[in-house]
Amino acid sequence: MQRVQIYFPNECPIFTTQINVRVTDINYGNHLANDALVAYLHDARVKFLTTLNYSEFNIEGIALIQADLMVRYKNEAFLNELIQCDLFIGAVSKNSFEMLYRLSTKRGEQSVIIAEAKVGLVCFDYQNKKIKEVPKAFIDKIKC
Repeated sequence: MQRVQIYFPNECPIFTTQINVRVTDINYGNHLANDALVAYLHDARVKFLTTLNYSEFNIEGIALIQADLMVRYKNEAFLNELIQCDLFIGAVSKNSFEMLYRLSTKRGEQSVIIAEAKVGLVCFDYQNKKIKEVPKAFIDKIKC
């Protein structure tokens, strides 16, 4: 089976946040559920945008639509573990950009990668129902 490949930039993450694994995030296998992990990505994205005084509905007057998602699960995460979510910016094109995520936890002195993910985001004008260009002011803020 061919595995999903996610390539991270050499730069440091543009944003880092932490999330505690809650009992409602656990599945029948007694570890972090895949739907909860996807919610963690969304939570990190919203927190990041907030630090720039943006929201998913207003980045220089333009909204974001999630166009695709890839997740590579690497290890289990368990109840009450503290998950660190590092966010990177990947490729930026005329109308879209990638957000890359690395989720990890500390176990003893060792950092364990739980998952890596890539989300494709498209800029969109909901009022006119049209794809728009990524605003230059936003690009300037997300450059490393």
